Amino acid sequence: MNKEIILSELKFKAVRSSGAGGQNVNKVSSKVVLSFDMMNSSGLSEKEKEYLNEKIANRFTLEGILILNCDEDRSQIKNKELIIKRFLNLITNGLKKNKNQKSNKSS
Repeated sequence: MNKEIILSELKFKAVRSSGAGGQNVNKVSSKVVLSFDMMNSSGLSEKEKEYLNEKIANRFTLEGILILNCDEDRSQIKNKELIIKRFLNLITNGLKKNKNQKSNKSS
């Protein structure tokens, strides 16, 4: 996994958050939507793509696009930072091999 390439492939969109927000409600687009096209990523090897597709398949659209949302903070910048951390954790954990999984070594 090449983290720098993957981070450059992320797409962000800012949208208005729903719910109560005081005076800024319906004026400020603080919710951040991250999308990542795994199938066309050059930061992941084919084997990594297959592994992610098996392990976290329920997180991807049919086209292989991962979409994450964050609207925890009033700040768009803070939400973007949070969503990037979540994305990296998801991908990193998705690429970890299970302890019970046997390695492909020949004895």
